[in-house]
Amino acid sequence: MSELAGDDTLTFEAAAAVRTAFQAIERMRTHGSEGRGLSSGAMDVLLRLSAADEDGLSIGDLAQSAGVSSRNVTGLVDTLEKDGLVRRVQDQRDRRSVLARITPEGRAWIAAFRKPSQLAMAAMFRGFSPEELTSLRHLCLRLADNQQRLADYLTAQEGR
Repeated sequence: MSELAGDDTLTFEAAAAVRTAFQAIERMRTHGSEGRGLSSGAMDVLLRLSAADEDGLSIGDLAQSAGVSSRNVTGLVDTLEKDGLVRRVQDQRDRRSVLARITPEGRAWIAAFRKPSQLAMAAMFRGFSPEELTSLRHLCLRLADNQQRLADYLTAQEGR
């Protein structure tokens, strides 16, 4: 590690810790969704749609909020639609656009998934105080903001 970071290994150690924590949470999410017939990505789309208003969300909006490509989300929505958890509907504000909307079956899937997920999250974060959880959330969001600023800067540099 010190060869890569020079004298400043603290940022690399922090990044390694974040990566380890991310992997632990992803393992838990994957394990929780596998027995229910959905991939982690499809579950993420379904959760985003369950939180959206009743009109639904466009594929582009889903992709942007998830930080993935529209092509990826289209495939996930196809799978969810085939399973009866999501349906595509015409956007009433823009006839050229199609929205994805969660179905009653999708809401039932979420309801059945909620309690085991709450128990798993409680186990993952056992021993954390409310203040620590708030700080952790804040720090993770700062990391995401910093990454986005860096990506925007690099994109602007490439365009010069």
